[in-house]
Amino acid sequence: MSLYTDYLKEIATRKEQDLNPKPIDDAALVKELIALIKDSGNEHREGALNFFIYNTLPGTTSAAGEKAVFLKEIILGQTEVAEITPTFAFELLSHMKGGPSVEVLLDLALGDDAEVSGQAAEVLKTQVFLYEADTDRLAAALAAGNAVAKEILESYAQAEFFTKLPEVEEEIKVVTYIAGIGDISTDLLSPGAEAHSRADRELHGKCMCSPEAQVEIQELQKQHPDARVMLIAEKGTMGVGSSRMSGVNNVALWTGKKASPYVPFINIAPVVAGTNGISPIFLTTVGVTGGIGIDLDNWVKKLDADGNVMEDEDGEAILEEAYSVATGTVLTINSKTKTLHDADGKELKSVAAAFTPQKMEFMKAGGSYAVVFGKKLQTFAAGALGQELESAYAPSKEITAEGQGLTAVEKIFNRNALGTTPGATLHAGSDVRVKVNVVGSQDTTGPMTAQELEAMAATVISPSVDVGYQSGCHTASVWDKKAQANIPKLMKFMNDFGLITARDPKDQYHAMTDVIHKVLNDITVDDWDVIIGGDSHTRMSKGVAFGADSGTVALALATGEASMPIPESVKVTFKGKMAEHLDFRDVVHATQAQMLDQHGDNVFQGRIIEVHIGTLLADQAFTFTDWTAEMKAKASICISNDETLIGSLELAKGRIQIMIEKGMDNKAQLLQGLVDKADARIADIKSGKNPALTPDDNANYFADVVVDLGAIDEPMIADPDVNNDDVSKRYTHDTIRPVTYYGGDKHVDLGFVGSCMVHKGDMKIVAQMLKNLEKTMGKVEFNAPLVVAAPTYNIIDELKEEGDWEILEKYSGFTFDDLFPKTQARTEYQNILYLERPGCNLCMGNQEKAAKGDTVLATSTRLFQGRVVGDTAEKKGESLLASTPVVVLAAVLGRTPTLEEYKAAVEGIDLTKFAPPLAVPSTTKSAHF
Repeated sequence: MSLYTDYLKEIATRKEQDLNPKPIDDAALVKELIALIKDSGNEHREGALNFFIYNTLPGTTSAAGEKAVFLKEIILGQTEVAEITPTFAFELLSHMKGGPSVEVLLDLALGDDAEVSGQAAEVLKTQVFLYEADTDRLAAALAAGNAVAKEILESYAQAEFFTKLPEVEEEIKVVTYIAGIGDISTDLLSPGAEAHSRADRELHGKCMCSPEAQVEIQELQKQHPDARVMLIAEKGTMGVGSSRMSGVNNVALWTGKKASPYVPFINIAPVVAGTNGISPIFLTTVGVTGGIGIDLDNWVKKLDADGNVMEDEDGEAILEEAYSVATGTVLTINSKTKTLHDADGKELKSVAAAFTPQKMEFMKAGGSYAVVFGKKLQTFAAGALGQELESAYAPSKEITAEGQGLTAVEKIFNRNALGTTPGATLHAGSDVRVKVNVVGSQDTTGPMTAQELEAMAATVISPSVDVGYQSGCHTASVWDKKAQANIPKLMKFMNDFGLITARDPKDQYHAMTDVIHKVLNDITVDDWDVIIGGDSHTRMSKGVAFGADSGTVALALATGEASMPIPESVKVTFKGKMAEHLDFRDVVHATQAQMLDQHGDNVFQGRIIEVHIGTLLADQAFTFTDWTAEMKAKASICISNDETLIGSLELAKGRIQIMIEKGMDNKAQLLQGLVDKADARIADIKSGKNPALTPDDNANYFADVVVDLGAIDEPMIADPDVNNDDVSKRYTHDTIRPVTYYGGDKHVDLGFVGSCMVHKGDMKIVAQMLKNLEKTMGKVEFNAPLVVAAPTYNIIDELKEEGDWEILEKYSGFTFDDLFPKTQARTEYQNILYLERPGCNLCMGNQEKAAKGDTVLATSTRLFQGRVVGDTAEKKGESLLASTPVVVLAAVLGRTPTLEEYKAAVEGIDLTKFAPPLAVPSTTKSAHF
């Protein structure tokens, strides 16, 4: 009774927070529930029965194992429970989604009791989450002549688990709710500061939007009980940024449908929309839940009598409303005609992109997982029975353009495609199942990934995955009680599952809080690889990498594959010469600005940026690919020359070897396998057998962007433009301004050098600038705090060897200590240099933040409202993004520098230089070549 008593105390505490009992995942507690259920006179029996039926998590949780065994006892008549008949026990098993429940069902179906066997078989026919251990049992029983096994397999071969499901309703009535004007970051739906609670779905749901918004949504539901609330980003894109799965989970919790009456707080099928559609990564996550994502196009560019776009006094296109989606507007989606209608039945627009055959299957099946597993199960059954596969699913869309070459991403997808027509060459727009080589899970979404793996009954990483990595960077800054409770548990789960983990559950190697993207960039050792990672900045400088929600990460870990259309590509090339006083980060910002000048609209959105940047090593090239998340690109690919790629692979090998020497490799020796793979790739490049990946000369691109390096004559800053009269243009990353725009007098409250956007060269720049400033100023005094967080421990080790770390420590007023890590977030900053622990730090916003209302100048990627800095009633917090030298100088001055001050401060400094491919860098002083 001790665990149950503790559970009742926890329930009482949660009730004070207006929360329901927490779902149960612990076998020991379920054992106590079962004991209470069997004790007919116990005062707690009714409560225990209720928790057992409605509040025990399914899948491979230890609780699910105990529940399945007890239900088996009831079905076999070994135990009688009046409230749980054998028929009801079968129903409960049918909602437990694989793992021990399938094992029990197979025991019963293949047993000797014909009546029980038949009932178990009928339930099994509805299940899709079967793994090799389950299908091997069926295959063995079939070979032994078991008629029930044959019956089950025949059902699977016809995919009755899918075909017998109800079709998507033809008319879907929705009522609109404007969640925000302009781009809606997932930070609004799942704030980084609340990341610790993401695995507790009901608790985390309390943070979506605002308490007022939640009440308004509930009122709409009361007023329109026959409609689904559609969450909208008015004049913007829905779901930019990270934290996608928790964001979609929260939206589904408030506006979706209950997935099962016996599984608490897991909702599916949300409806979301945006004037400019849905962020690609967020849209994938919507598909995970069987939801609907609508591109509204309800604001359009106003045209004059001659059909020309009309502009305002700032040269911006004037928008006019094509139709209203104001909160409370009732609309109807017709899934058959794939059109959106107003309350009077008038057709407003086509929504065909939201109702492709594949997306309709996700909606019908309750999410994309069931479709992925269903396809595998049908294929297995047909093969076991010796039948030709007649897929019950829509055929993969295969687009082939005769005589047209392939872009880089098309080449990668063709190389790694699964289940496509043999010999077919596929182009953009094709729907592809693709093999995944590298999978990364980060630590604030990792608990949800673990939940998803348990829910889909997965127990071990797919053998086809080269490596999986679990990071510890998002919770690196503060080792508080929340981190201490969540992270060790996460690391043990992932380590047991077969991933390389940043923290060793056995404490045999030093905890590594390196930024996940940097680690993935190192452990990707082939330019033909496909990488999936649980963060929007999963964009490597080798291969093609896609940021993904925790569910897609779980699916990739469990199955070794992902499904998506081959994206279109935009080709980015460079011309001209980079000025000596500029840093490569200025080239990155200028790319965004020049793209908008050349094309008017953001042609990067939802597409691959194929960047011909081949003369930069992986670390430096990553600065560009990392930023492409903020360009709203689907992903990016670096086209590298042979020599540079070999150099990047040698660099990766060295860093992987350090991980091995630390003791991080596992029994399967995944890290050693990466070293071997890198050696093989280098050999292929040197021999000419398989040179560095390049697109075909006759490949087709959606657009071309040519960046003129010579046109960049001063540092560039990405400005959140927090006071723009047009709310939709705030926090967009599209406002790129030269440093002279600020006149050398914009006050800066805090500088931050860190996150995944910096590399070793940036840390050396900080040291060199401090030395330079001391020479010119006599003494370096900070007029604003400067927070510096190296991305990795390797960088710090190398800086120590080369003498730079000593310089940084000399000027530092605080240096991290792993033996005594901070247990509380910093709330006040002095005007000193802070050398913080490697990791995300201020960029993540879940632990450390600047003071509300501050103006922060940072090297990071996030300028979203409330991420790095919050607002006060009097002043909006600003997160401006710039290069390392600009940030350092601004912290010393306490304001943005003038161009003259900047040039003087960087004279002689080894900034990160870049020359276009095929051109040899001139007599650069850069340490990066």
